[in-house]
Amino acid sequence: MSRLFRRKSLDQLVGETIEPQHQLKRALGPVQLTLLGVGAIIGAGIFSTVGTAAAGAAAEGGGSGHLGAGPALVLSFVLVAVACGFAALCYAEFAAMVPVSGSAYTYAYATLGELIAWIIGWDLILEYAVGNVAVAISWSDYFQSLLAGFHLPWPLWLGTDYRSALQAAHQVAAAKASGVDLSTLGETIAHGSQAWADAPRLAGVPIIFNLPAALIVALITWILVIGIRESAGFNSAMVLLKLGIIIFFVAAGAFYVKPANWTPFAPNGFAGISSAAAIIFFAYIGFDAVSTAAEETRNPPRDMPIGIIASLIVCTIIYIAVALVLTGMVKWDQFAGVADPLAKAFSARGMNWTAALISFGAVFATTSVLLVFQLGQPRIFFSMARDGLLPPWAAKVHPKYRTPHVTTILTGVLVAGFATVTNINEIVELCNIGTLFAFVLVAAWILILRRTDPNRGRPFRTPLVPWVPLAAIASCGYLMIELPLVTWKRFLYWLIVGLVIYFFYGFHRSRLAESSPSHRL
Repeated sequence: MSRLFRRKSLDQLVGETIEPQHQLKRALGPVQLTLLGVGAIIGAGIFSTVGTAAAGAAAEGGGSGHLGAGPALVLSFVLVAVACGFAALCYAEFAAMVPVSGSAYTYAYATLGELIAWIIGWDLILEYAVGNVAVAISWSDYFQSLLAGFHLPWPLWLGTDYRSALQAAHQVAAAKASGVDLSTLGETIAHGSQAWADAPRLAGVPIIFNLPAALIVALITWILVIGIRESAGFNSAMVLLKLGIIIFFVAAGAFYVKPANWTPFAPNGFAGISSAAAIIFFAYIGFDAVSTAAEETRNPPRDMPIGIIASLIVCTIIYIAVALVLTGMVKWDQFAGVADPLAKAFSARGMNWTAALISFGAVFATTSVLLVFQLGQPRIFFSMARDGLLPPWAAKVHPKYRTPHVTTILTGVLVAGFATVTNINEIVELCNIGTLFAFVLVAAWILILRRTDPNRGRPFRTPLVPWVPLAAIASCGYLMIELPLVTWKRFLYWLIVGLVIYFFYGFHRSRLAESSPSHRL
């Protein structure tokens, strides 16, 4: 049992970052880190899931529904911001103290041992790789909306995932059999059903996949391979552009706000607010991705806390403004089943050119999210491989670009493949529970390390310990409880698969396998 909880000292973890064969290039400062955080946070969540969070969703296709917050969506954003704020303060302490690219995985290895580190590393795949599948799908939706604005229709069977098309076809068939008006099913169902009908057949099986999602992931993967400086520069340009689009939405939309649309303010009470919070939590995922760039930061003790906390504050202010304007422009229940709610807010008023501009901004917004998440996941794989828990080829660094090119390409292939065939709603919920679980553990580790290693230098200290970590655990745990039961089941299955891989490979190949089983900090 002691071998399952063998730990790596913090000094050992930091020392490994300067091994020539594993050394990454330090090129990032506080502004770039903040923009990385904003780039990761503002994307598919605010441009897509905000609509269904306000209106709610009915259970369908074996999934589960949830209540909508209505105009009280703004309170959902505040609730999630508070939970993420507590977690961000905990992340900031670790990122400054342990500037290693593995993020929460690395922190777990130093505090709770190898088994827990593996579990959290496997769990982080849900946040970064699986989360990026959802972002790629959202990017494809907005890209197709943008093309439609220029009267360049994209074939529906090449822009829809197979599962959504199949579910839509079944819903339309059931509606026809029941005499239900098909126009009440929503635009998303109509598109999915049409994709199923239009798709070419191979041996009677419809050929349906999301090609734009795969293409954008391929482009991002190439950018990430050629260098961290180039990737950060590309991200900064995308962030500035999407912030301009969002400011335009808030400023222009404010003239069309009708206070009557904010009544009733909370149609489903606190149950709707908390249910929506669990869904729009996806919109906040990303501030912790800053910590995965710790090994490529020039001055981690100073710059990492700035990047993590500043990006969260900026995005919270933006989200509250967007929520107020969005629910003031259009009645909250009109966003049911809408994949591009910000664009709909203007198109509902006949302002199609403005809707096209929003779609244009969303394309660039989700592009920056894709880049940061695609940057984070390979570095977690890289850290796990450097520890021996994954094959050694996953820890290779490109001799010219000094990037973890093998894991970057592998992540790109996996994300692109799954983005072509999976359903965005199921992916978002699975991503949320994985991230919340990571936040809970990071907060717990602050409490543990303050007790086991109180004298270690901490360039940034989480304030009001133990209250802030306990608040992070309580608030994030509450949001986990609000997620549907089916999401918990999928999360459990995912963890079981991860444990099987660990016991058959990582447990025996770990670099600590030959160390004393009583290894301590």
